[in-house]
Amino acid sequence: MTQYDETVENQRILLEAEEWSKGIKSIHAHNLSSMWYDDRPQDTEGDKYVCDTQFNNGTIKRDILSTNEVFIFGTPLTGQALVDEYRKHNG
Repeated sequence: MTQYDETVENQRILLEAEEWSKGIKSIHAHNLSSMWYDDRPQDTEGDKYVCDTQFNNGTIKRDILSTNEVFIFGTPLTGQALVDEYRKHNG
């Protein structure tokens, strides 16, 4: 049965990483148009505020506080890239 140990362990780590990816890395409420990921500077023009929530999977959810609109920046990590990021933060 030891022939499957590595496959089972890899699947276990992937499942852990997928659960971890849903976690919040940071929350930032601001009215800056100079964030490294920001391709929507109009969201903060005229003293408007947004709340950006960065997730462990690499995406950022932007809530525009004045209009209740939501935008997503980035592409979620999947597969081996997600596992690598998970291992970087979880030894």
